Amino acid sequence: MKSRDILYSNGNNDECFTPPYGIIPILEFLDKEAVVWCPFDTEDSHFVKEITSNGNKVIYSHISKGQDFFNYEPEEPWDIIISNPPFTNKRKIFERALSFNKPFALLMSLTWLNDSAPKQLFFEKDLQLLMFDKRIKFIGQGNKITFSSAYYCWNFLPKQIVMRKINEGK
Repeated sequence: MKSRDILYSNGNNDECFTPPYGIIPILEFLDKEAVVWCPFDTEDSHFVKEITSNGNKVIYSHISKGQDFFNYEPEEPWDIIISNPPFTNKRKIFERALSFNKPFALLMSLTWLNDSAPKQLFFEKDLQLLMFDKRIKFIGQGNKITFSSAYYCWNFLPKQIVMRKINEGK
C-alpha cells in the first residue's frame, strides 16, 4: 500500500479545511521563537497564514508536493508540529508525530477518544487536549459537522486539559 493511500481515504472527510477561528486559540500557547512545521498544509492554508501572522516562522509541506508525512521531514530545523491532519489512519499519524520526540498540536475529532489507539499511544505520555465550547465548522463542510474537535497535544499545553471559547467571527 502506498503512503498516499494511507494518508487520504476515498471518503470526503480527509480534506476538511480549518477556518482561522479554529487556529487562533492554539496561538496563545505558541512560543514566538518556535519554528512550526505544518506537515499537511500548503502556502494557502489558514494554519500557515495564522501562525505566520503570529510572528512565527512556518515550514509547510503537503503530500501533493511529494512531501509525505510518513517519510518526509524538513531539512530545516523545526520545533513543533501544528496542523489538521487527515482523519484517516489517525493512529499512524500520531505514532509518527510522537516519534520525533518534539511537541505537537494536531486538530482531531474528539470521538477518537472512544478508540483504543489514543489510550495505547499516550499510555506513558501525557496527552493534552485543547477543547472548545462549540464545534468547528470546517471550510467546505457547511453546517453539517456532527462531531466536536480538539487539539491533541504532547508537551505543548500548560496542563492536560485546557478549555477555550472560539469566536466564529474571526
